[in-house]
Amino acid sequence: MSTNSSTAGKTILICEDEDTLRELIRVSLGPGYQFVEAVDGIESLELAREVRPDLVVLDLMLPRKTGVEVLADLRNDRSMRDTPVVVITAWTHAQQAAVAAGADRFVPKPFDPDELRTVVGELLQRR
Repeated sequence: MSTNSSTAGKTILICEDEDTLRELIRVSLGPGYQFVEAVDGIESLELAREVRPDLVVLDLMLPRKTGVEVLADLRNDRSMRDTPVVVITAWTHAQQAAVAAGADRFVPKPFDPDELRTVVGELLQRR
């Protein structure tokens, strides 16, 4: 399944410390997007502010700064507060903290590629 015309060319920031999972996210979302990748919380914030992605896919368990901290910083940044954020994590009990910090959607790991693709597409179309 490919991106549609309203989401084609959108930039997605993937914040995930595991190489294999970053690749799986890219493959799951399919062609048509531009991807930028960060491997820890500090780099995630730096890239988000530099690139201004259309959407962020954010793992909660990141080195140097947690995903919840990254999310809170994004929501406190006037220029980034409306950027859609999809939280992915194996820690399903963290869903409440992620939503409280401002996540738009939550996708548990291991994630279903179709579910992730659908969630991302829906959020990008709303934007």
